[in-house]
Amino acid sequence: MHYDIDVLIIFSEKDNHSTSGQIGWVTQLKKHLELVLTQLTRSKPAVLLKSEFDSITSPNLNNAAVLIAIVTPDFIVSSNCLDNLKRFQLVVQNQTSRIFKVVKSRVPLSSLPPILQESDEYDLTPVNSSNNRLFYQAEDSSVNEEELYWLRVTDLAYSIKDELSQLKPNGTEQNSRKLIQKTVYLAETGNDLTVQRHILQRELIKHGYRVLPEKKLPAHFAEFEKAVRHDLEEAQLAIHLIGYHPGEMLEGTQLSVLDLQNRIASEKSNRTGTENFSRMIWISPEHIRADDKQRQFIENLKRETEVQEGIEILQTPIEEFKNIIREELSEPSGSFTLQDSQGKSVYLIHDRIDQSLVDPLIKSLENGGYTVLTPQFDGDMLTVRQRHLENLRAFDSAIIFKGKVNPQWVRMKILDLLKAPGLGRNKPVIGKAILTLAGNPLELEIIKKHNIKVVETDPSHATHNLQAILSEFS
Repeated sequence: MHYDIDVLIIFSEKDNHSTSGQIGWVTQLKKHLELVLTQLTRSKPAVLLKSEFDSITSPNLNNAAVLIAIVTPDFIVSSNCLDNLKRFQLVVQNQTSRIFKVVKSRVPLSSLPPILQESDEYDLTPVNSSNNRLFYQAEDSSVNEEELYWLRVTDLAYSIKDELSQLKPNGTEQNSRKLIQKTVYLAETGNDLTVQRHILQRELIKHGYRVLPEKKLPAHFAEFEKAVRHDLEEAQLAIHLIGYHPGEMLEGTQLSVLDLQNRIASEKSNRTGTENFSRMIWISPEHIRADDKQRQFIENLKRETEVQEGIEILQTPIEEFKNIIREELSEPSGSFTLQDSQGKSVYLIHDRIDQSLVDPLIKSLENGGYTVLTPQFDGDMLTVRQRHLENLRAFDSAIIFKGKVNPQWVRMKILDLLKAPGLGRNKPVIGKAILTLAGNPLELEIIKKHNIKVVETDPSHATHNLQAILSEFS
C-alpha cells in the first residue's frame, strides 16, 4: 500500500512552543529524525507534524505509515490529540507496532490510553524542561547528554525504518545492507536487567530472528547446563547483558546463571572459531554498584576479550549497544572481491589526535598506488561507525597507527580487526600490523596471542617502515 506520509507526529501545541528565537521542541525533533532516517534509508522520508489544532492531514489518518505520539501532561488532556490517536488506531487495527510513544514529559502510565501503555517507550525527556533543549536525561552522569540524546533518536529511527520496510516490502528503499536471519542466544540476566533483556528479546523476534532460550531454563545445575549447551549449538550469535546483579545461583553448584552461560559460550567460541559463532557482551554503567564477586567476574570477562577472537565487549549506553547488534545481524548487499582493489587497499586506522603524523603516510601510500581507507571523525556517531564498518569489509591490509593514543585504544582496534571476517567480507585479509612511535612499546597479550606484527619507528622513518610492512605482506 502506498502512503503519502511516512511518519506522522501528533502533539499538543504547547509542547512545540518556540522561545528566544528557537524553533519548537517537536520541530527540532522532526528535523533530527529526518536526518537519521535519511542516512538509514538513503532517501528522504515524508515526516509531517500534526498539532491538535491543524487539519492538514486526511481526517481518518489512513495516508500515514506510522505515527509518533509526543507524550506529555498536555497531550493526555487534549481531546483533539486523543481523537487523532484513536482514529489512527482504527486504521492500523492490530498493527500496533505502527504507533510509537515518545516521552517529552513524564506522566503516570495509568493515565495513558491503553494503546500507549503497551507501546515501546522512547524517552527524550529534556534535562531542563523549562527550555527547548532536546538532550535526553542521562542516568549515568559520565555519559554526554547530547550524545545519549542522539543515540535514543537513532534507536527510534531504526525501529521506524524497520516498520516502514515491513509496510513497503516492494518499495524502492535503497539500503546498502540486508538482514541475515540468524539464531541468537540471548543469555539470561540478573534481576537488574530483566526489563532490558525482555525489550531486546521482543525487538529481535519482531524482526524475524529466532531467540533462544525459548522456554524457562531449569534451576538445577546439570539440567541448566544441558539446556544451555543445546541452545548455544544452534546459535550464531550470543548476547550477554551484564549488570550489578550476578543472577540466580544454580542448585548443585557455586556458579551463577551469568557465569555458567558465559563459560559454555566461551567453550563454543574456542571450539568453532569466529566464522560460525560470535559473542557480544554489554556491561551496564550501573555495574559500579556490584559487590566484589560480581566486579571480579566483570574483570575476568574483560581479560577474556584480550585472548579470544569473536568477542566484542561494550560499556556503552544500551541504545548504542542495540544499534551495534543491528549492525552485527546485517551484511552489505554487495560483496567485495580481491579484484576490486588488486590487494592494494590499506585501512590506516588512527585517531584524530595523530592526524598530523598520519597525513604524510597517507600521501606516500597514495603516491605508491594504494587505495587508502581512513576513519571518519566528523558527523554523528551513526555515520562514523558505518564508515568504520565499511572499511573493515573493504580493506586488504590494515595498519594501526599508535602515536599519542593509549594501549586500550589499540586493543579495541585489534578486536575490530579480528571481528572483520564476520562482517560480510568476501576476500582474505592479506596482513595486519601496528606502527608505533619509538618509546611507546606495546605489551598487550592480544598482540602475542594473534602474532600481530609491531614495528617501532620515529616520525622521520615512519613512511619507509610502513612501505616495508606492506612489501612484506605482498
